[in-house]
Amino acid sequence: MIIDRLIEKIKQTKNPSVVGLDTCVDYLPDDMKNQIKSLDDVCEALTEFNKNVVDSICDIVPAVKVQVAYYEMYGVQGMQAFQNTLKYAKSKGMFTMADIKRNDIGSTAAAYSKAYLGKTVFNGVEVTPFESDFVTINGYLGTDGIKPFVDDAEKYDKGAFVLVKTSNPSSGDLQNKKLVGSETVFEEMANFVCEWGKNLVGENGYSSLGAVVGATHKAEAELLRKKYPSLFFLVPGYGAQGATAEDVSVNFDKDGLGAIVNSSRGILCAYKKDKYNGLNYFKAARQAALDMKDDLTKFINLK
Repeated sequence: MIIDRLIEKIKQTKNPSVVGLDTCVDYLPDDMKNQIKSLDDVCEALTEFNKNVVDSICDIVPAVKVQVAYYEMYGVQGMQAFQNTLKYAKSKGMFTMADIKRNDIGSTAAAYSKAYLGKTVFNGVEVTPFESDFVTINGYLGTDGIKPFVDDAEKYDKGAFVLVKTSNPSSGDLQNKKLVGSETVFEEMANFVCEWGKNLVGENGYSSLGAVVGATHKAEAELLRKKYPSLFFLVPGYGAQGATAEDVSVNFDKDGLGAIVNSSRGILCAYKKDKYNGLNYFKAARQAALDMKDDLTKFINLK
């Protein structure tokens, strides 16, 4: 199971973090930014930036998460940079997560899944245009919108993280609503995710169908960790969004497993901070990734 291999990589690197490549032109150093005159230039610059960051962290960080919105806003050329980034990170031995938060009704969900997890077929040719190890998906359309992703995950040994309790401030407007009985909407979603992913549970007891659980909602994360032991968490919200290493520690089990914590701007823009003064962007990214690892492992008993 891919979730077991991700866990093994986390153990190998002793690092339960994922670097978010939410790369946009504004994050680039001035010398790169000033060379951009067209969308083709954007593609080239984003690809170069991301490759250099990947080269600097691939031996110390197990995975990257590539947020598609930062590439879609640059059109076709941006999506080329997105594809380039996924391929390059994979070639350097990193696990790749396409942060797409996709979903729709069954047939459309199947098309999305083919683009990122499964296979698109034409004239006997099979391709996955934006191949990734994991995707993020929205489960609020129900079972028929999730099944194509689960089927492809099972067939091709891939994984997905379903939005359960998100990190944004207003997530509670819906997700914390009480249903008939005592459970909240986010707990009911976690129940669904456990059921949908029951055939994807690996040797470590975690399913390749996991949950997005925001670090900025500590009490809810702690509840989810205790209540759903088979769910592996993708945890956004650390660093720039305000959550500390102590906050995110509740997402982990007693062995320091069960979650992977994302940081994006804190790594990509580290070179702009006084703390990393004198380092170029990719050297600063490496040091910031090491600092994040050290910060997390102070509170997480990773064995």
